[in-house]
Amino acid sequence: MIPGMNPRKAAQMMRKLGIQQQEIDAEEVIIKTADKELIIRNPQVSKVNVMGQETIQIIGDIEEHKRKPKINEEDISTVMQQTGCSKEDAIEAIKNNDYNLAAAILALQKE
Repeated sequence: MIPGMNPRKAAQMMRKLGIQQQEIDAEEVIIKTADKELIIRNPQVSKVNVMGQETIQIIGDIEEHKRKPKINEEDISTVMQQTGCSKEDAIEAIKNNDYNLAAAILALQKE
């Protein structure tokens, strides 16, 4: 709430302003983007409604993890066609070359 203010008075003021706050008992919050995941441990999660507009506030210990892209069948097929390798070898080469298809093809061609 508001630092130094009586929590009861703060709640009363918020109600007068049309602000509703609800605590959510969350164990963990995960936010996924295209290239990373933000994992928030020990979160304090509040859902705030201000005149019909809802927002979520999250406070906690944040860990950032890089996400590995998914390998689709088209990528595997491309590597297999260019190098004549097996599906398993194509997948392994793509993973070993940071999901870069050109690098995976070159690595397999060098073998």
